[in-house]
Amino acid sequence: MTDVQIRLSIPEDIPALVALDHMIWNTDNAPGPLYWNSAQAYAQMHPPGTQIVAAFHGKVCGYVGFRYPTPLLSNQHVIEVSLGVDPSVRRQGIGKKLLQSAAVWARQHGKTKMSLRVLATNHTAIKFYQACGFKIQGRLIDEFFINGKYVDDILMFKRIDEFGK
Repeated sequence: MTDVQIRLSIPEDIPALVALDHMIWNTDNAPGPLYWNSAQAYAQMHPPGTQIVAAFHGKVCGYVGFRYPTPLLSNQHVIEVSLGVDPSVRRQGIGKKLLQSAAVWARQHGKTKMSLRVLATNHTAIKFYQACGFKIQGRLIDEFFINGKYVDDILMFKRIDEFGK
């Protein structure tokens, strides 16, 4: 998709981002429901400028959010990302473009490592992240109890200087 615009989120994106979250997150790929009861609640958790969005013909079709994993100064070189792409436009390079854009942002802000978390049951996402060069750095065994069974949480990472290689 060459017509995809990648940019920082703006206030007008909030309703579309809420709708996208409601569409994509479920108990197969998230430890709990991420349903926002209002755009204001979403905006409090994800203020404009804290996500990079992909827009196709003006419609938000994906995002990568970034945050610090902890408030500790000794951990400020790391950003933790969360990625969401509309199922109707998956496998067209949007997720990869979003991760690359997050890496550019991270590099510009002095970050050296990107990390993420993914449920062990989300095989498609794990394969995608591995294809993008992410490596498993740990596994939290039985971290969540979802639909009557325990599910591991996989921790993955990629060094910022490895993007573009």
